[in-house]
Amino acid sequence: MRDALGLMLASVVAAVVIAGVWYWTSAPRADAAPPQTIAAKQADPLPPEAAKLAAKDDVEVTAALSAPAPAAPPPPPAPVAEQPACANPDALGVSRVVEIDTTGGPGFGFENFKQYDFLQPKEVVLSFDDGPWPRNTPAVLKALADECTKGLFFSIGEHASWHPEILRQVYAAGHTVGTHTWSHANLNGKKMTEQTMKDEIEKGVSAVKWALDGHDPAPFFRFPELQQSPAAIAYLGSRNIAMFSCDLDSFDFRKTSSPEKVVTTVMAKLDKLGKGIILMHDFQKHTADALPTLLRRLKEGGYKVVQIKAKTTLASLPEYDEAIAKKLKIPTVAARPVSSVVQTVSRQ
Repeated sequence: MRDALGLMLASVVAAVVIAGVWYWTSAPRADAAPPQTIAAKQADPLPPEAAKLAAKDDVEVTAALSAPAPAAPPPPPAPVAEQPACANPDALGVSRVVEIDTTGGPGFGFENFKQYDFLQPKEVVLSFDDGPWPRNTPAVLKALADECTKGLFFSIGEHASWHPEILRQVYAAGHTVGTHTWSHANLNGKKMTEQTMKDEIEKGVSAVKWALDGHDPAPFFRFPELQQSPAAIAYLGSRNIAMFSCDLDSFDFRKTSSPEKVVTTVMAKLDKLGKGIILMHDFQKHTADALPTLLRRLKEGGYKVVQIKAKTTLASLPEYDEAIAKKLKIPTVAARPVSSVVQTVSRQ
């Protein structure tokens, strides 16, 4: 009896304990977190290898998104225009190119200036005055091109204003373009004032610049008739313009001259001096006619051409640019944008 009662009591205690455990584990608690929704349910953990790959992908994606956008590649450089090869295998050509620093207005050519002797034996400079001029200057250009050589041209401003298209041909062919006053006035004349002298020089510069479509000429100047004055020399020096005389004159401007005589005169003087700056005129027809033969004689005689360039160009003075524009009756061109000048008012 006693054993049965103990067994019954143990069963009741066990039932109470089981009921308490069920209540403790199943009943909601006040401090428990609310149940998660399906959408917020955490995914089942990945296998270790998959977890590593996912972590690697996350790092690479994050780095790719965080990295700055690559800069656009720079545009390719513009191609440099190459000078065409000389078609004449036996051309006179150019043996060397010299660059002149014109600071202070140095003088060249032993006819008037004795300081700078830069030519070596058998070297010559081909210089031409008084152009541009129809037929004659283009003929000179052709002769030079046929021998693949270069010259130094001193242009008269008034001639440049009459024939700008010819002077542009000189410039485009790679020759050096200097100036030779506006009207070929003798700057050492008795009636030449300092103001007139300045006007002749500067109007010539502005006219050549205008003819060259705004390109500045070289700061090289030759006195008409090789007649210089102390005032003109001082002024050119203040403008850092180099002055060119010559070493030998072809005298191609004389009425008694001829193509044959031009060649004979130049070669006789060269053979005596051995080198030099040659003065010729692309204004003269018999000079243009003589040049092909003269260039061949220079080649046969072992002479070599030196091309002269300037370290800087010569900026014209604005007041003379305006004076040339008025003299040539150049129309004023407004610098307004197209959109303010031309507007569409209707479409079909």
